Amino acid sequence: MLKKIFLPVFLLILLIDLFAIYTGNITVQFIVKPMILGSLIFFFLVRSYGKDKMIRSYLLAGLFFSLTGDILLMFDSDPRFFLFGLSAFLIAHICYIILFSSLRNKERLGINAWNFIPVAIYYAALAFTLYPFLGEMRLPVLVYGSVISIMFVLALHMTSMVYREAGKWMAIGAAFFVLSDSLLAFNKFYQSFPFAGILIMLTYAAAQYGIVKGVLSYLAEKENDRI
Repeated sequence: MLKKIFLPVFLLILLIDLFAIYTGNITVQFIVKPMILGSLIFFFLVRSYGKDKMIRSYLLAGLFFSLTGDILLMFDSDPRFFLFGLSAFLIAHICYIILFSSLRNKERLGINAWNFIPVAIYYAALAFTLYPFLGEMRLPVLVYGSVISIMFVLALHMTSMVYREAGKWMAIGAAFFVLSDSLLAFNKFYQSFPFAGILIMLTYAAAQYGIVKGVLSYLAEKENDRI
């Protein structure tokens, strides 16, 4: 039952938040934005109950710190809160790195050097574009960019798993995360653009949903293999 109703409810919450961004309704944004990750955390807690505790705990930690980052970034007009939010998301990505590394070890996947090349080129191009405009945020932003790039490379390795569907969703989620953070950085530091808030939130929600769906798919398929 929960599986059937979750996606419509999740999309409804997201649409309300996107409409609040479009209309500039800060009050509704403050109420609804945390519900996006909150609903995902609840869904994952219920659907993953009793399954691989280590994988479950890594993803839950990533989601928790992401939710913390969401809340802190709602006050990003204060540079300190932007830095705190960035730090929370940095920890979230470290949790995702540990998650994908654990999955890679469990599934005995080798290192695919080809996964590094496009990610490194993309990160270098983005960093080169933004660097002159970062000011005092240069070091935090560059460190954050390096960490999310590592996360993305490891997520791309998930597509080599036997459980292809699960790996595909994890890689798609990670790709949307990179896109969302790139849009945020471009809009904040380089040049603002129309509908930035909507595009950032839309890609961010897709990112978190993709990672959660991928991990749930992995846990379900792994359990079926043991039956």
